[in-house]
Amino acid sequence: MTHIEKEETIISTLLQASANYHHQLCPRQVLGVRMGLYAGQLLGLSVPQKEKQLFTFIETDGCFLDGIAVSTGCTVGARTMRILDYGKIAATFVNRETGNLLHIIPNPAARLLCNKYASDATDRWHTYLFGYQEMPEDELFIVQPVKLTISLAEIISRKTAKVICANCGEEIFNEREIPKGGETLCKPCAGQGYYFLNDQLPKAQINGEKVHQ
Repeated sequence: MTHIEKEETIISTLLQASANYHHQLCPRQVLGVRMGLYAGQLLGLSVPQKEKQLFTFIETDGCFLDGIAVSTGCTVGARTMRILDYGKIAATFVNRETGNLLHIIPNPAARLLCNKYASDATDRWHTYLFGYQEMPEDELFIVQPVKLTISLAEIISRKTAKVICANCGEEIFNEREIPKGGETLCKPCAGQGYYFLNDQLPKAQINGEKVHQ
């Protein structure tokens, strides 16, 4: 088997693994799989990873994320992936051993270029589906050098980090506690939560409806 044939087999296997999460393979899954493989290549890492050398910041959820996950081995559960919901098909990949990182986005011209690589496709959707699989990485993606504005070390934290919220009594892991008024609080109790308990909801927000007072 030649190097090209081996690479095509790897991509085909990963695309099938991503498709298993959905009812079919779609263009965004292809972008995710190929972007993850390309990131590993550029950062000198073997992917899908078995260790936790690669960390991924991904800028949307959905099928693109699944493609990234199967090709890199980065997952939210393994704490090697962080979702930043910017609504963008984009990701930043960090080699934790070297500190090198890259931000990768699809080439805005890639959709038009797909016509060159999938001329026999019957519609636009399949043109993207097959074109993204065949297009060379340097045409499909744009790689941008970046610096983080947040601390990866703080995100990863320590396995043993655990405290108790002084207000609700729930455990807080990964150093996510908030010191406030001399107490250690979880984010919801410190007023930084994404929910209120029902008896704490402002009347105007009950069931998402405006309540006249």
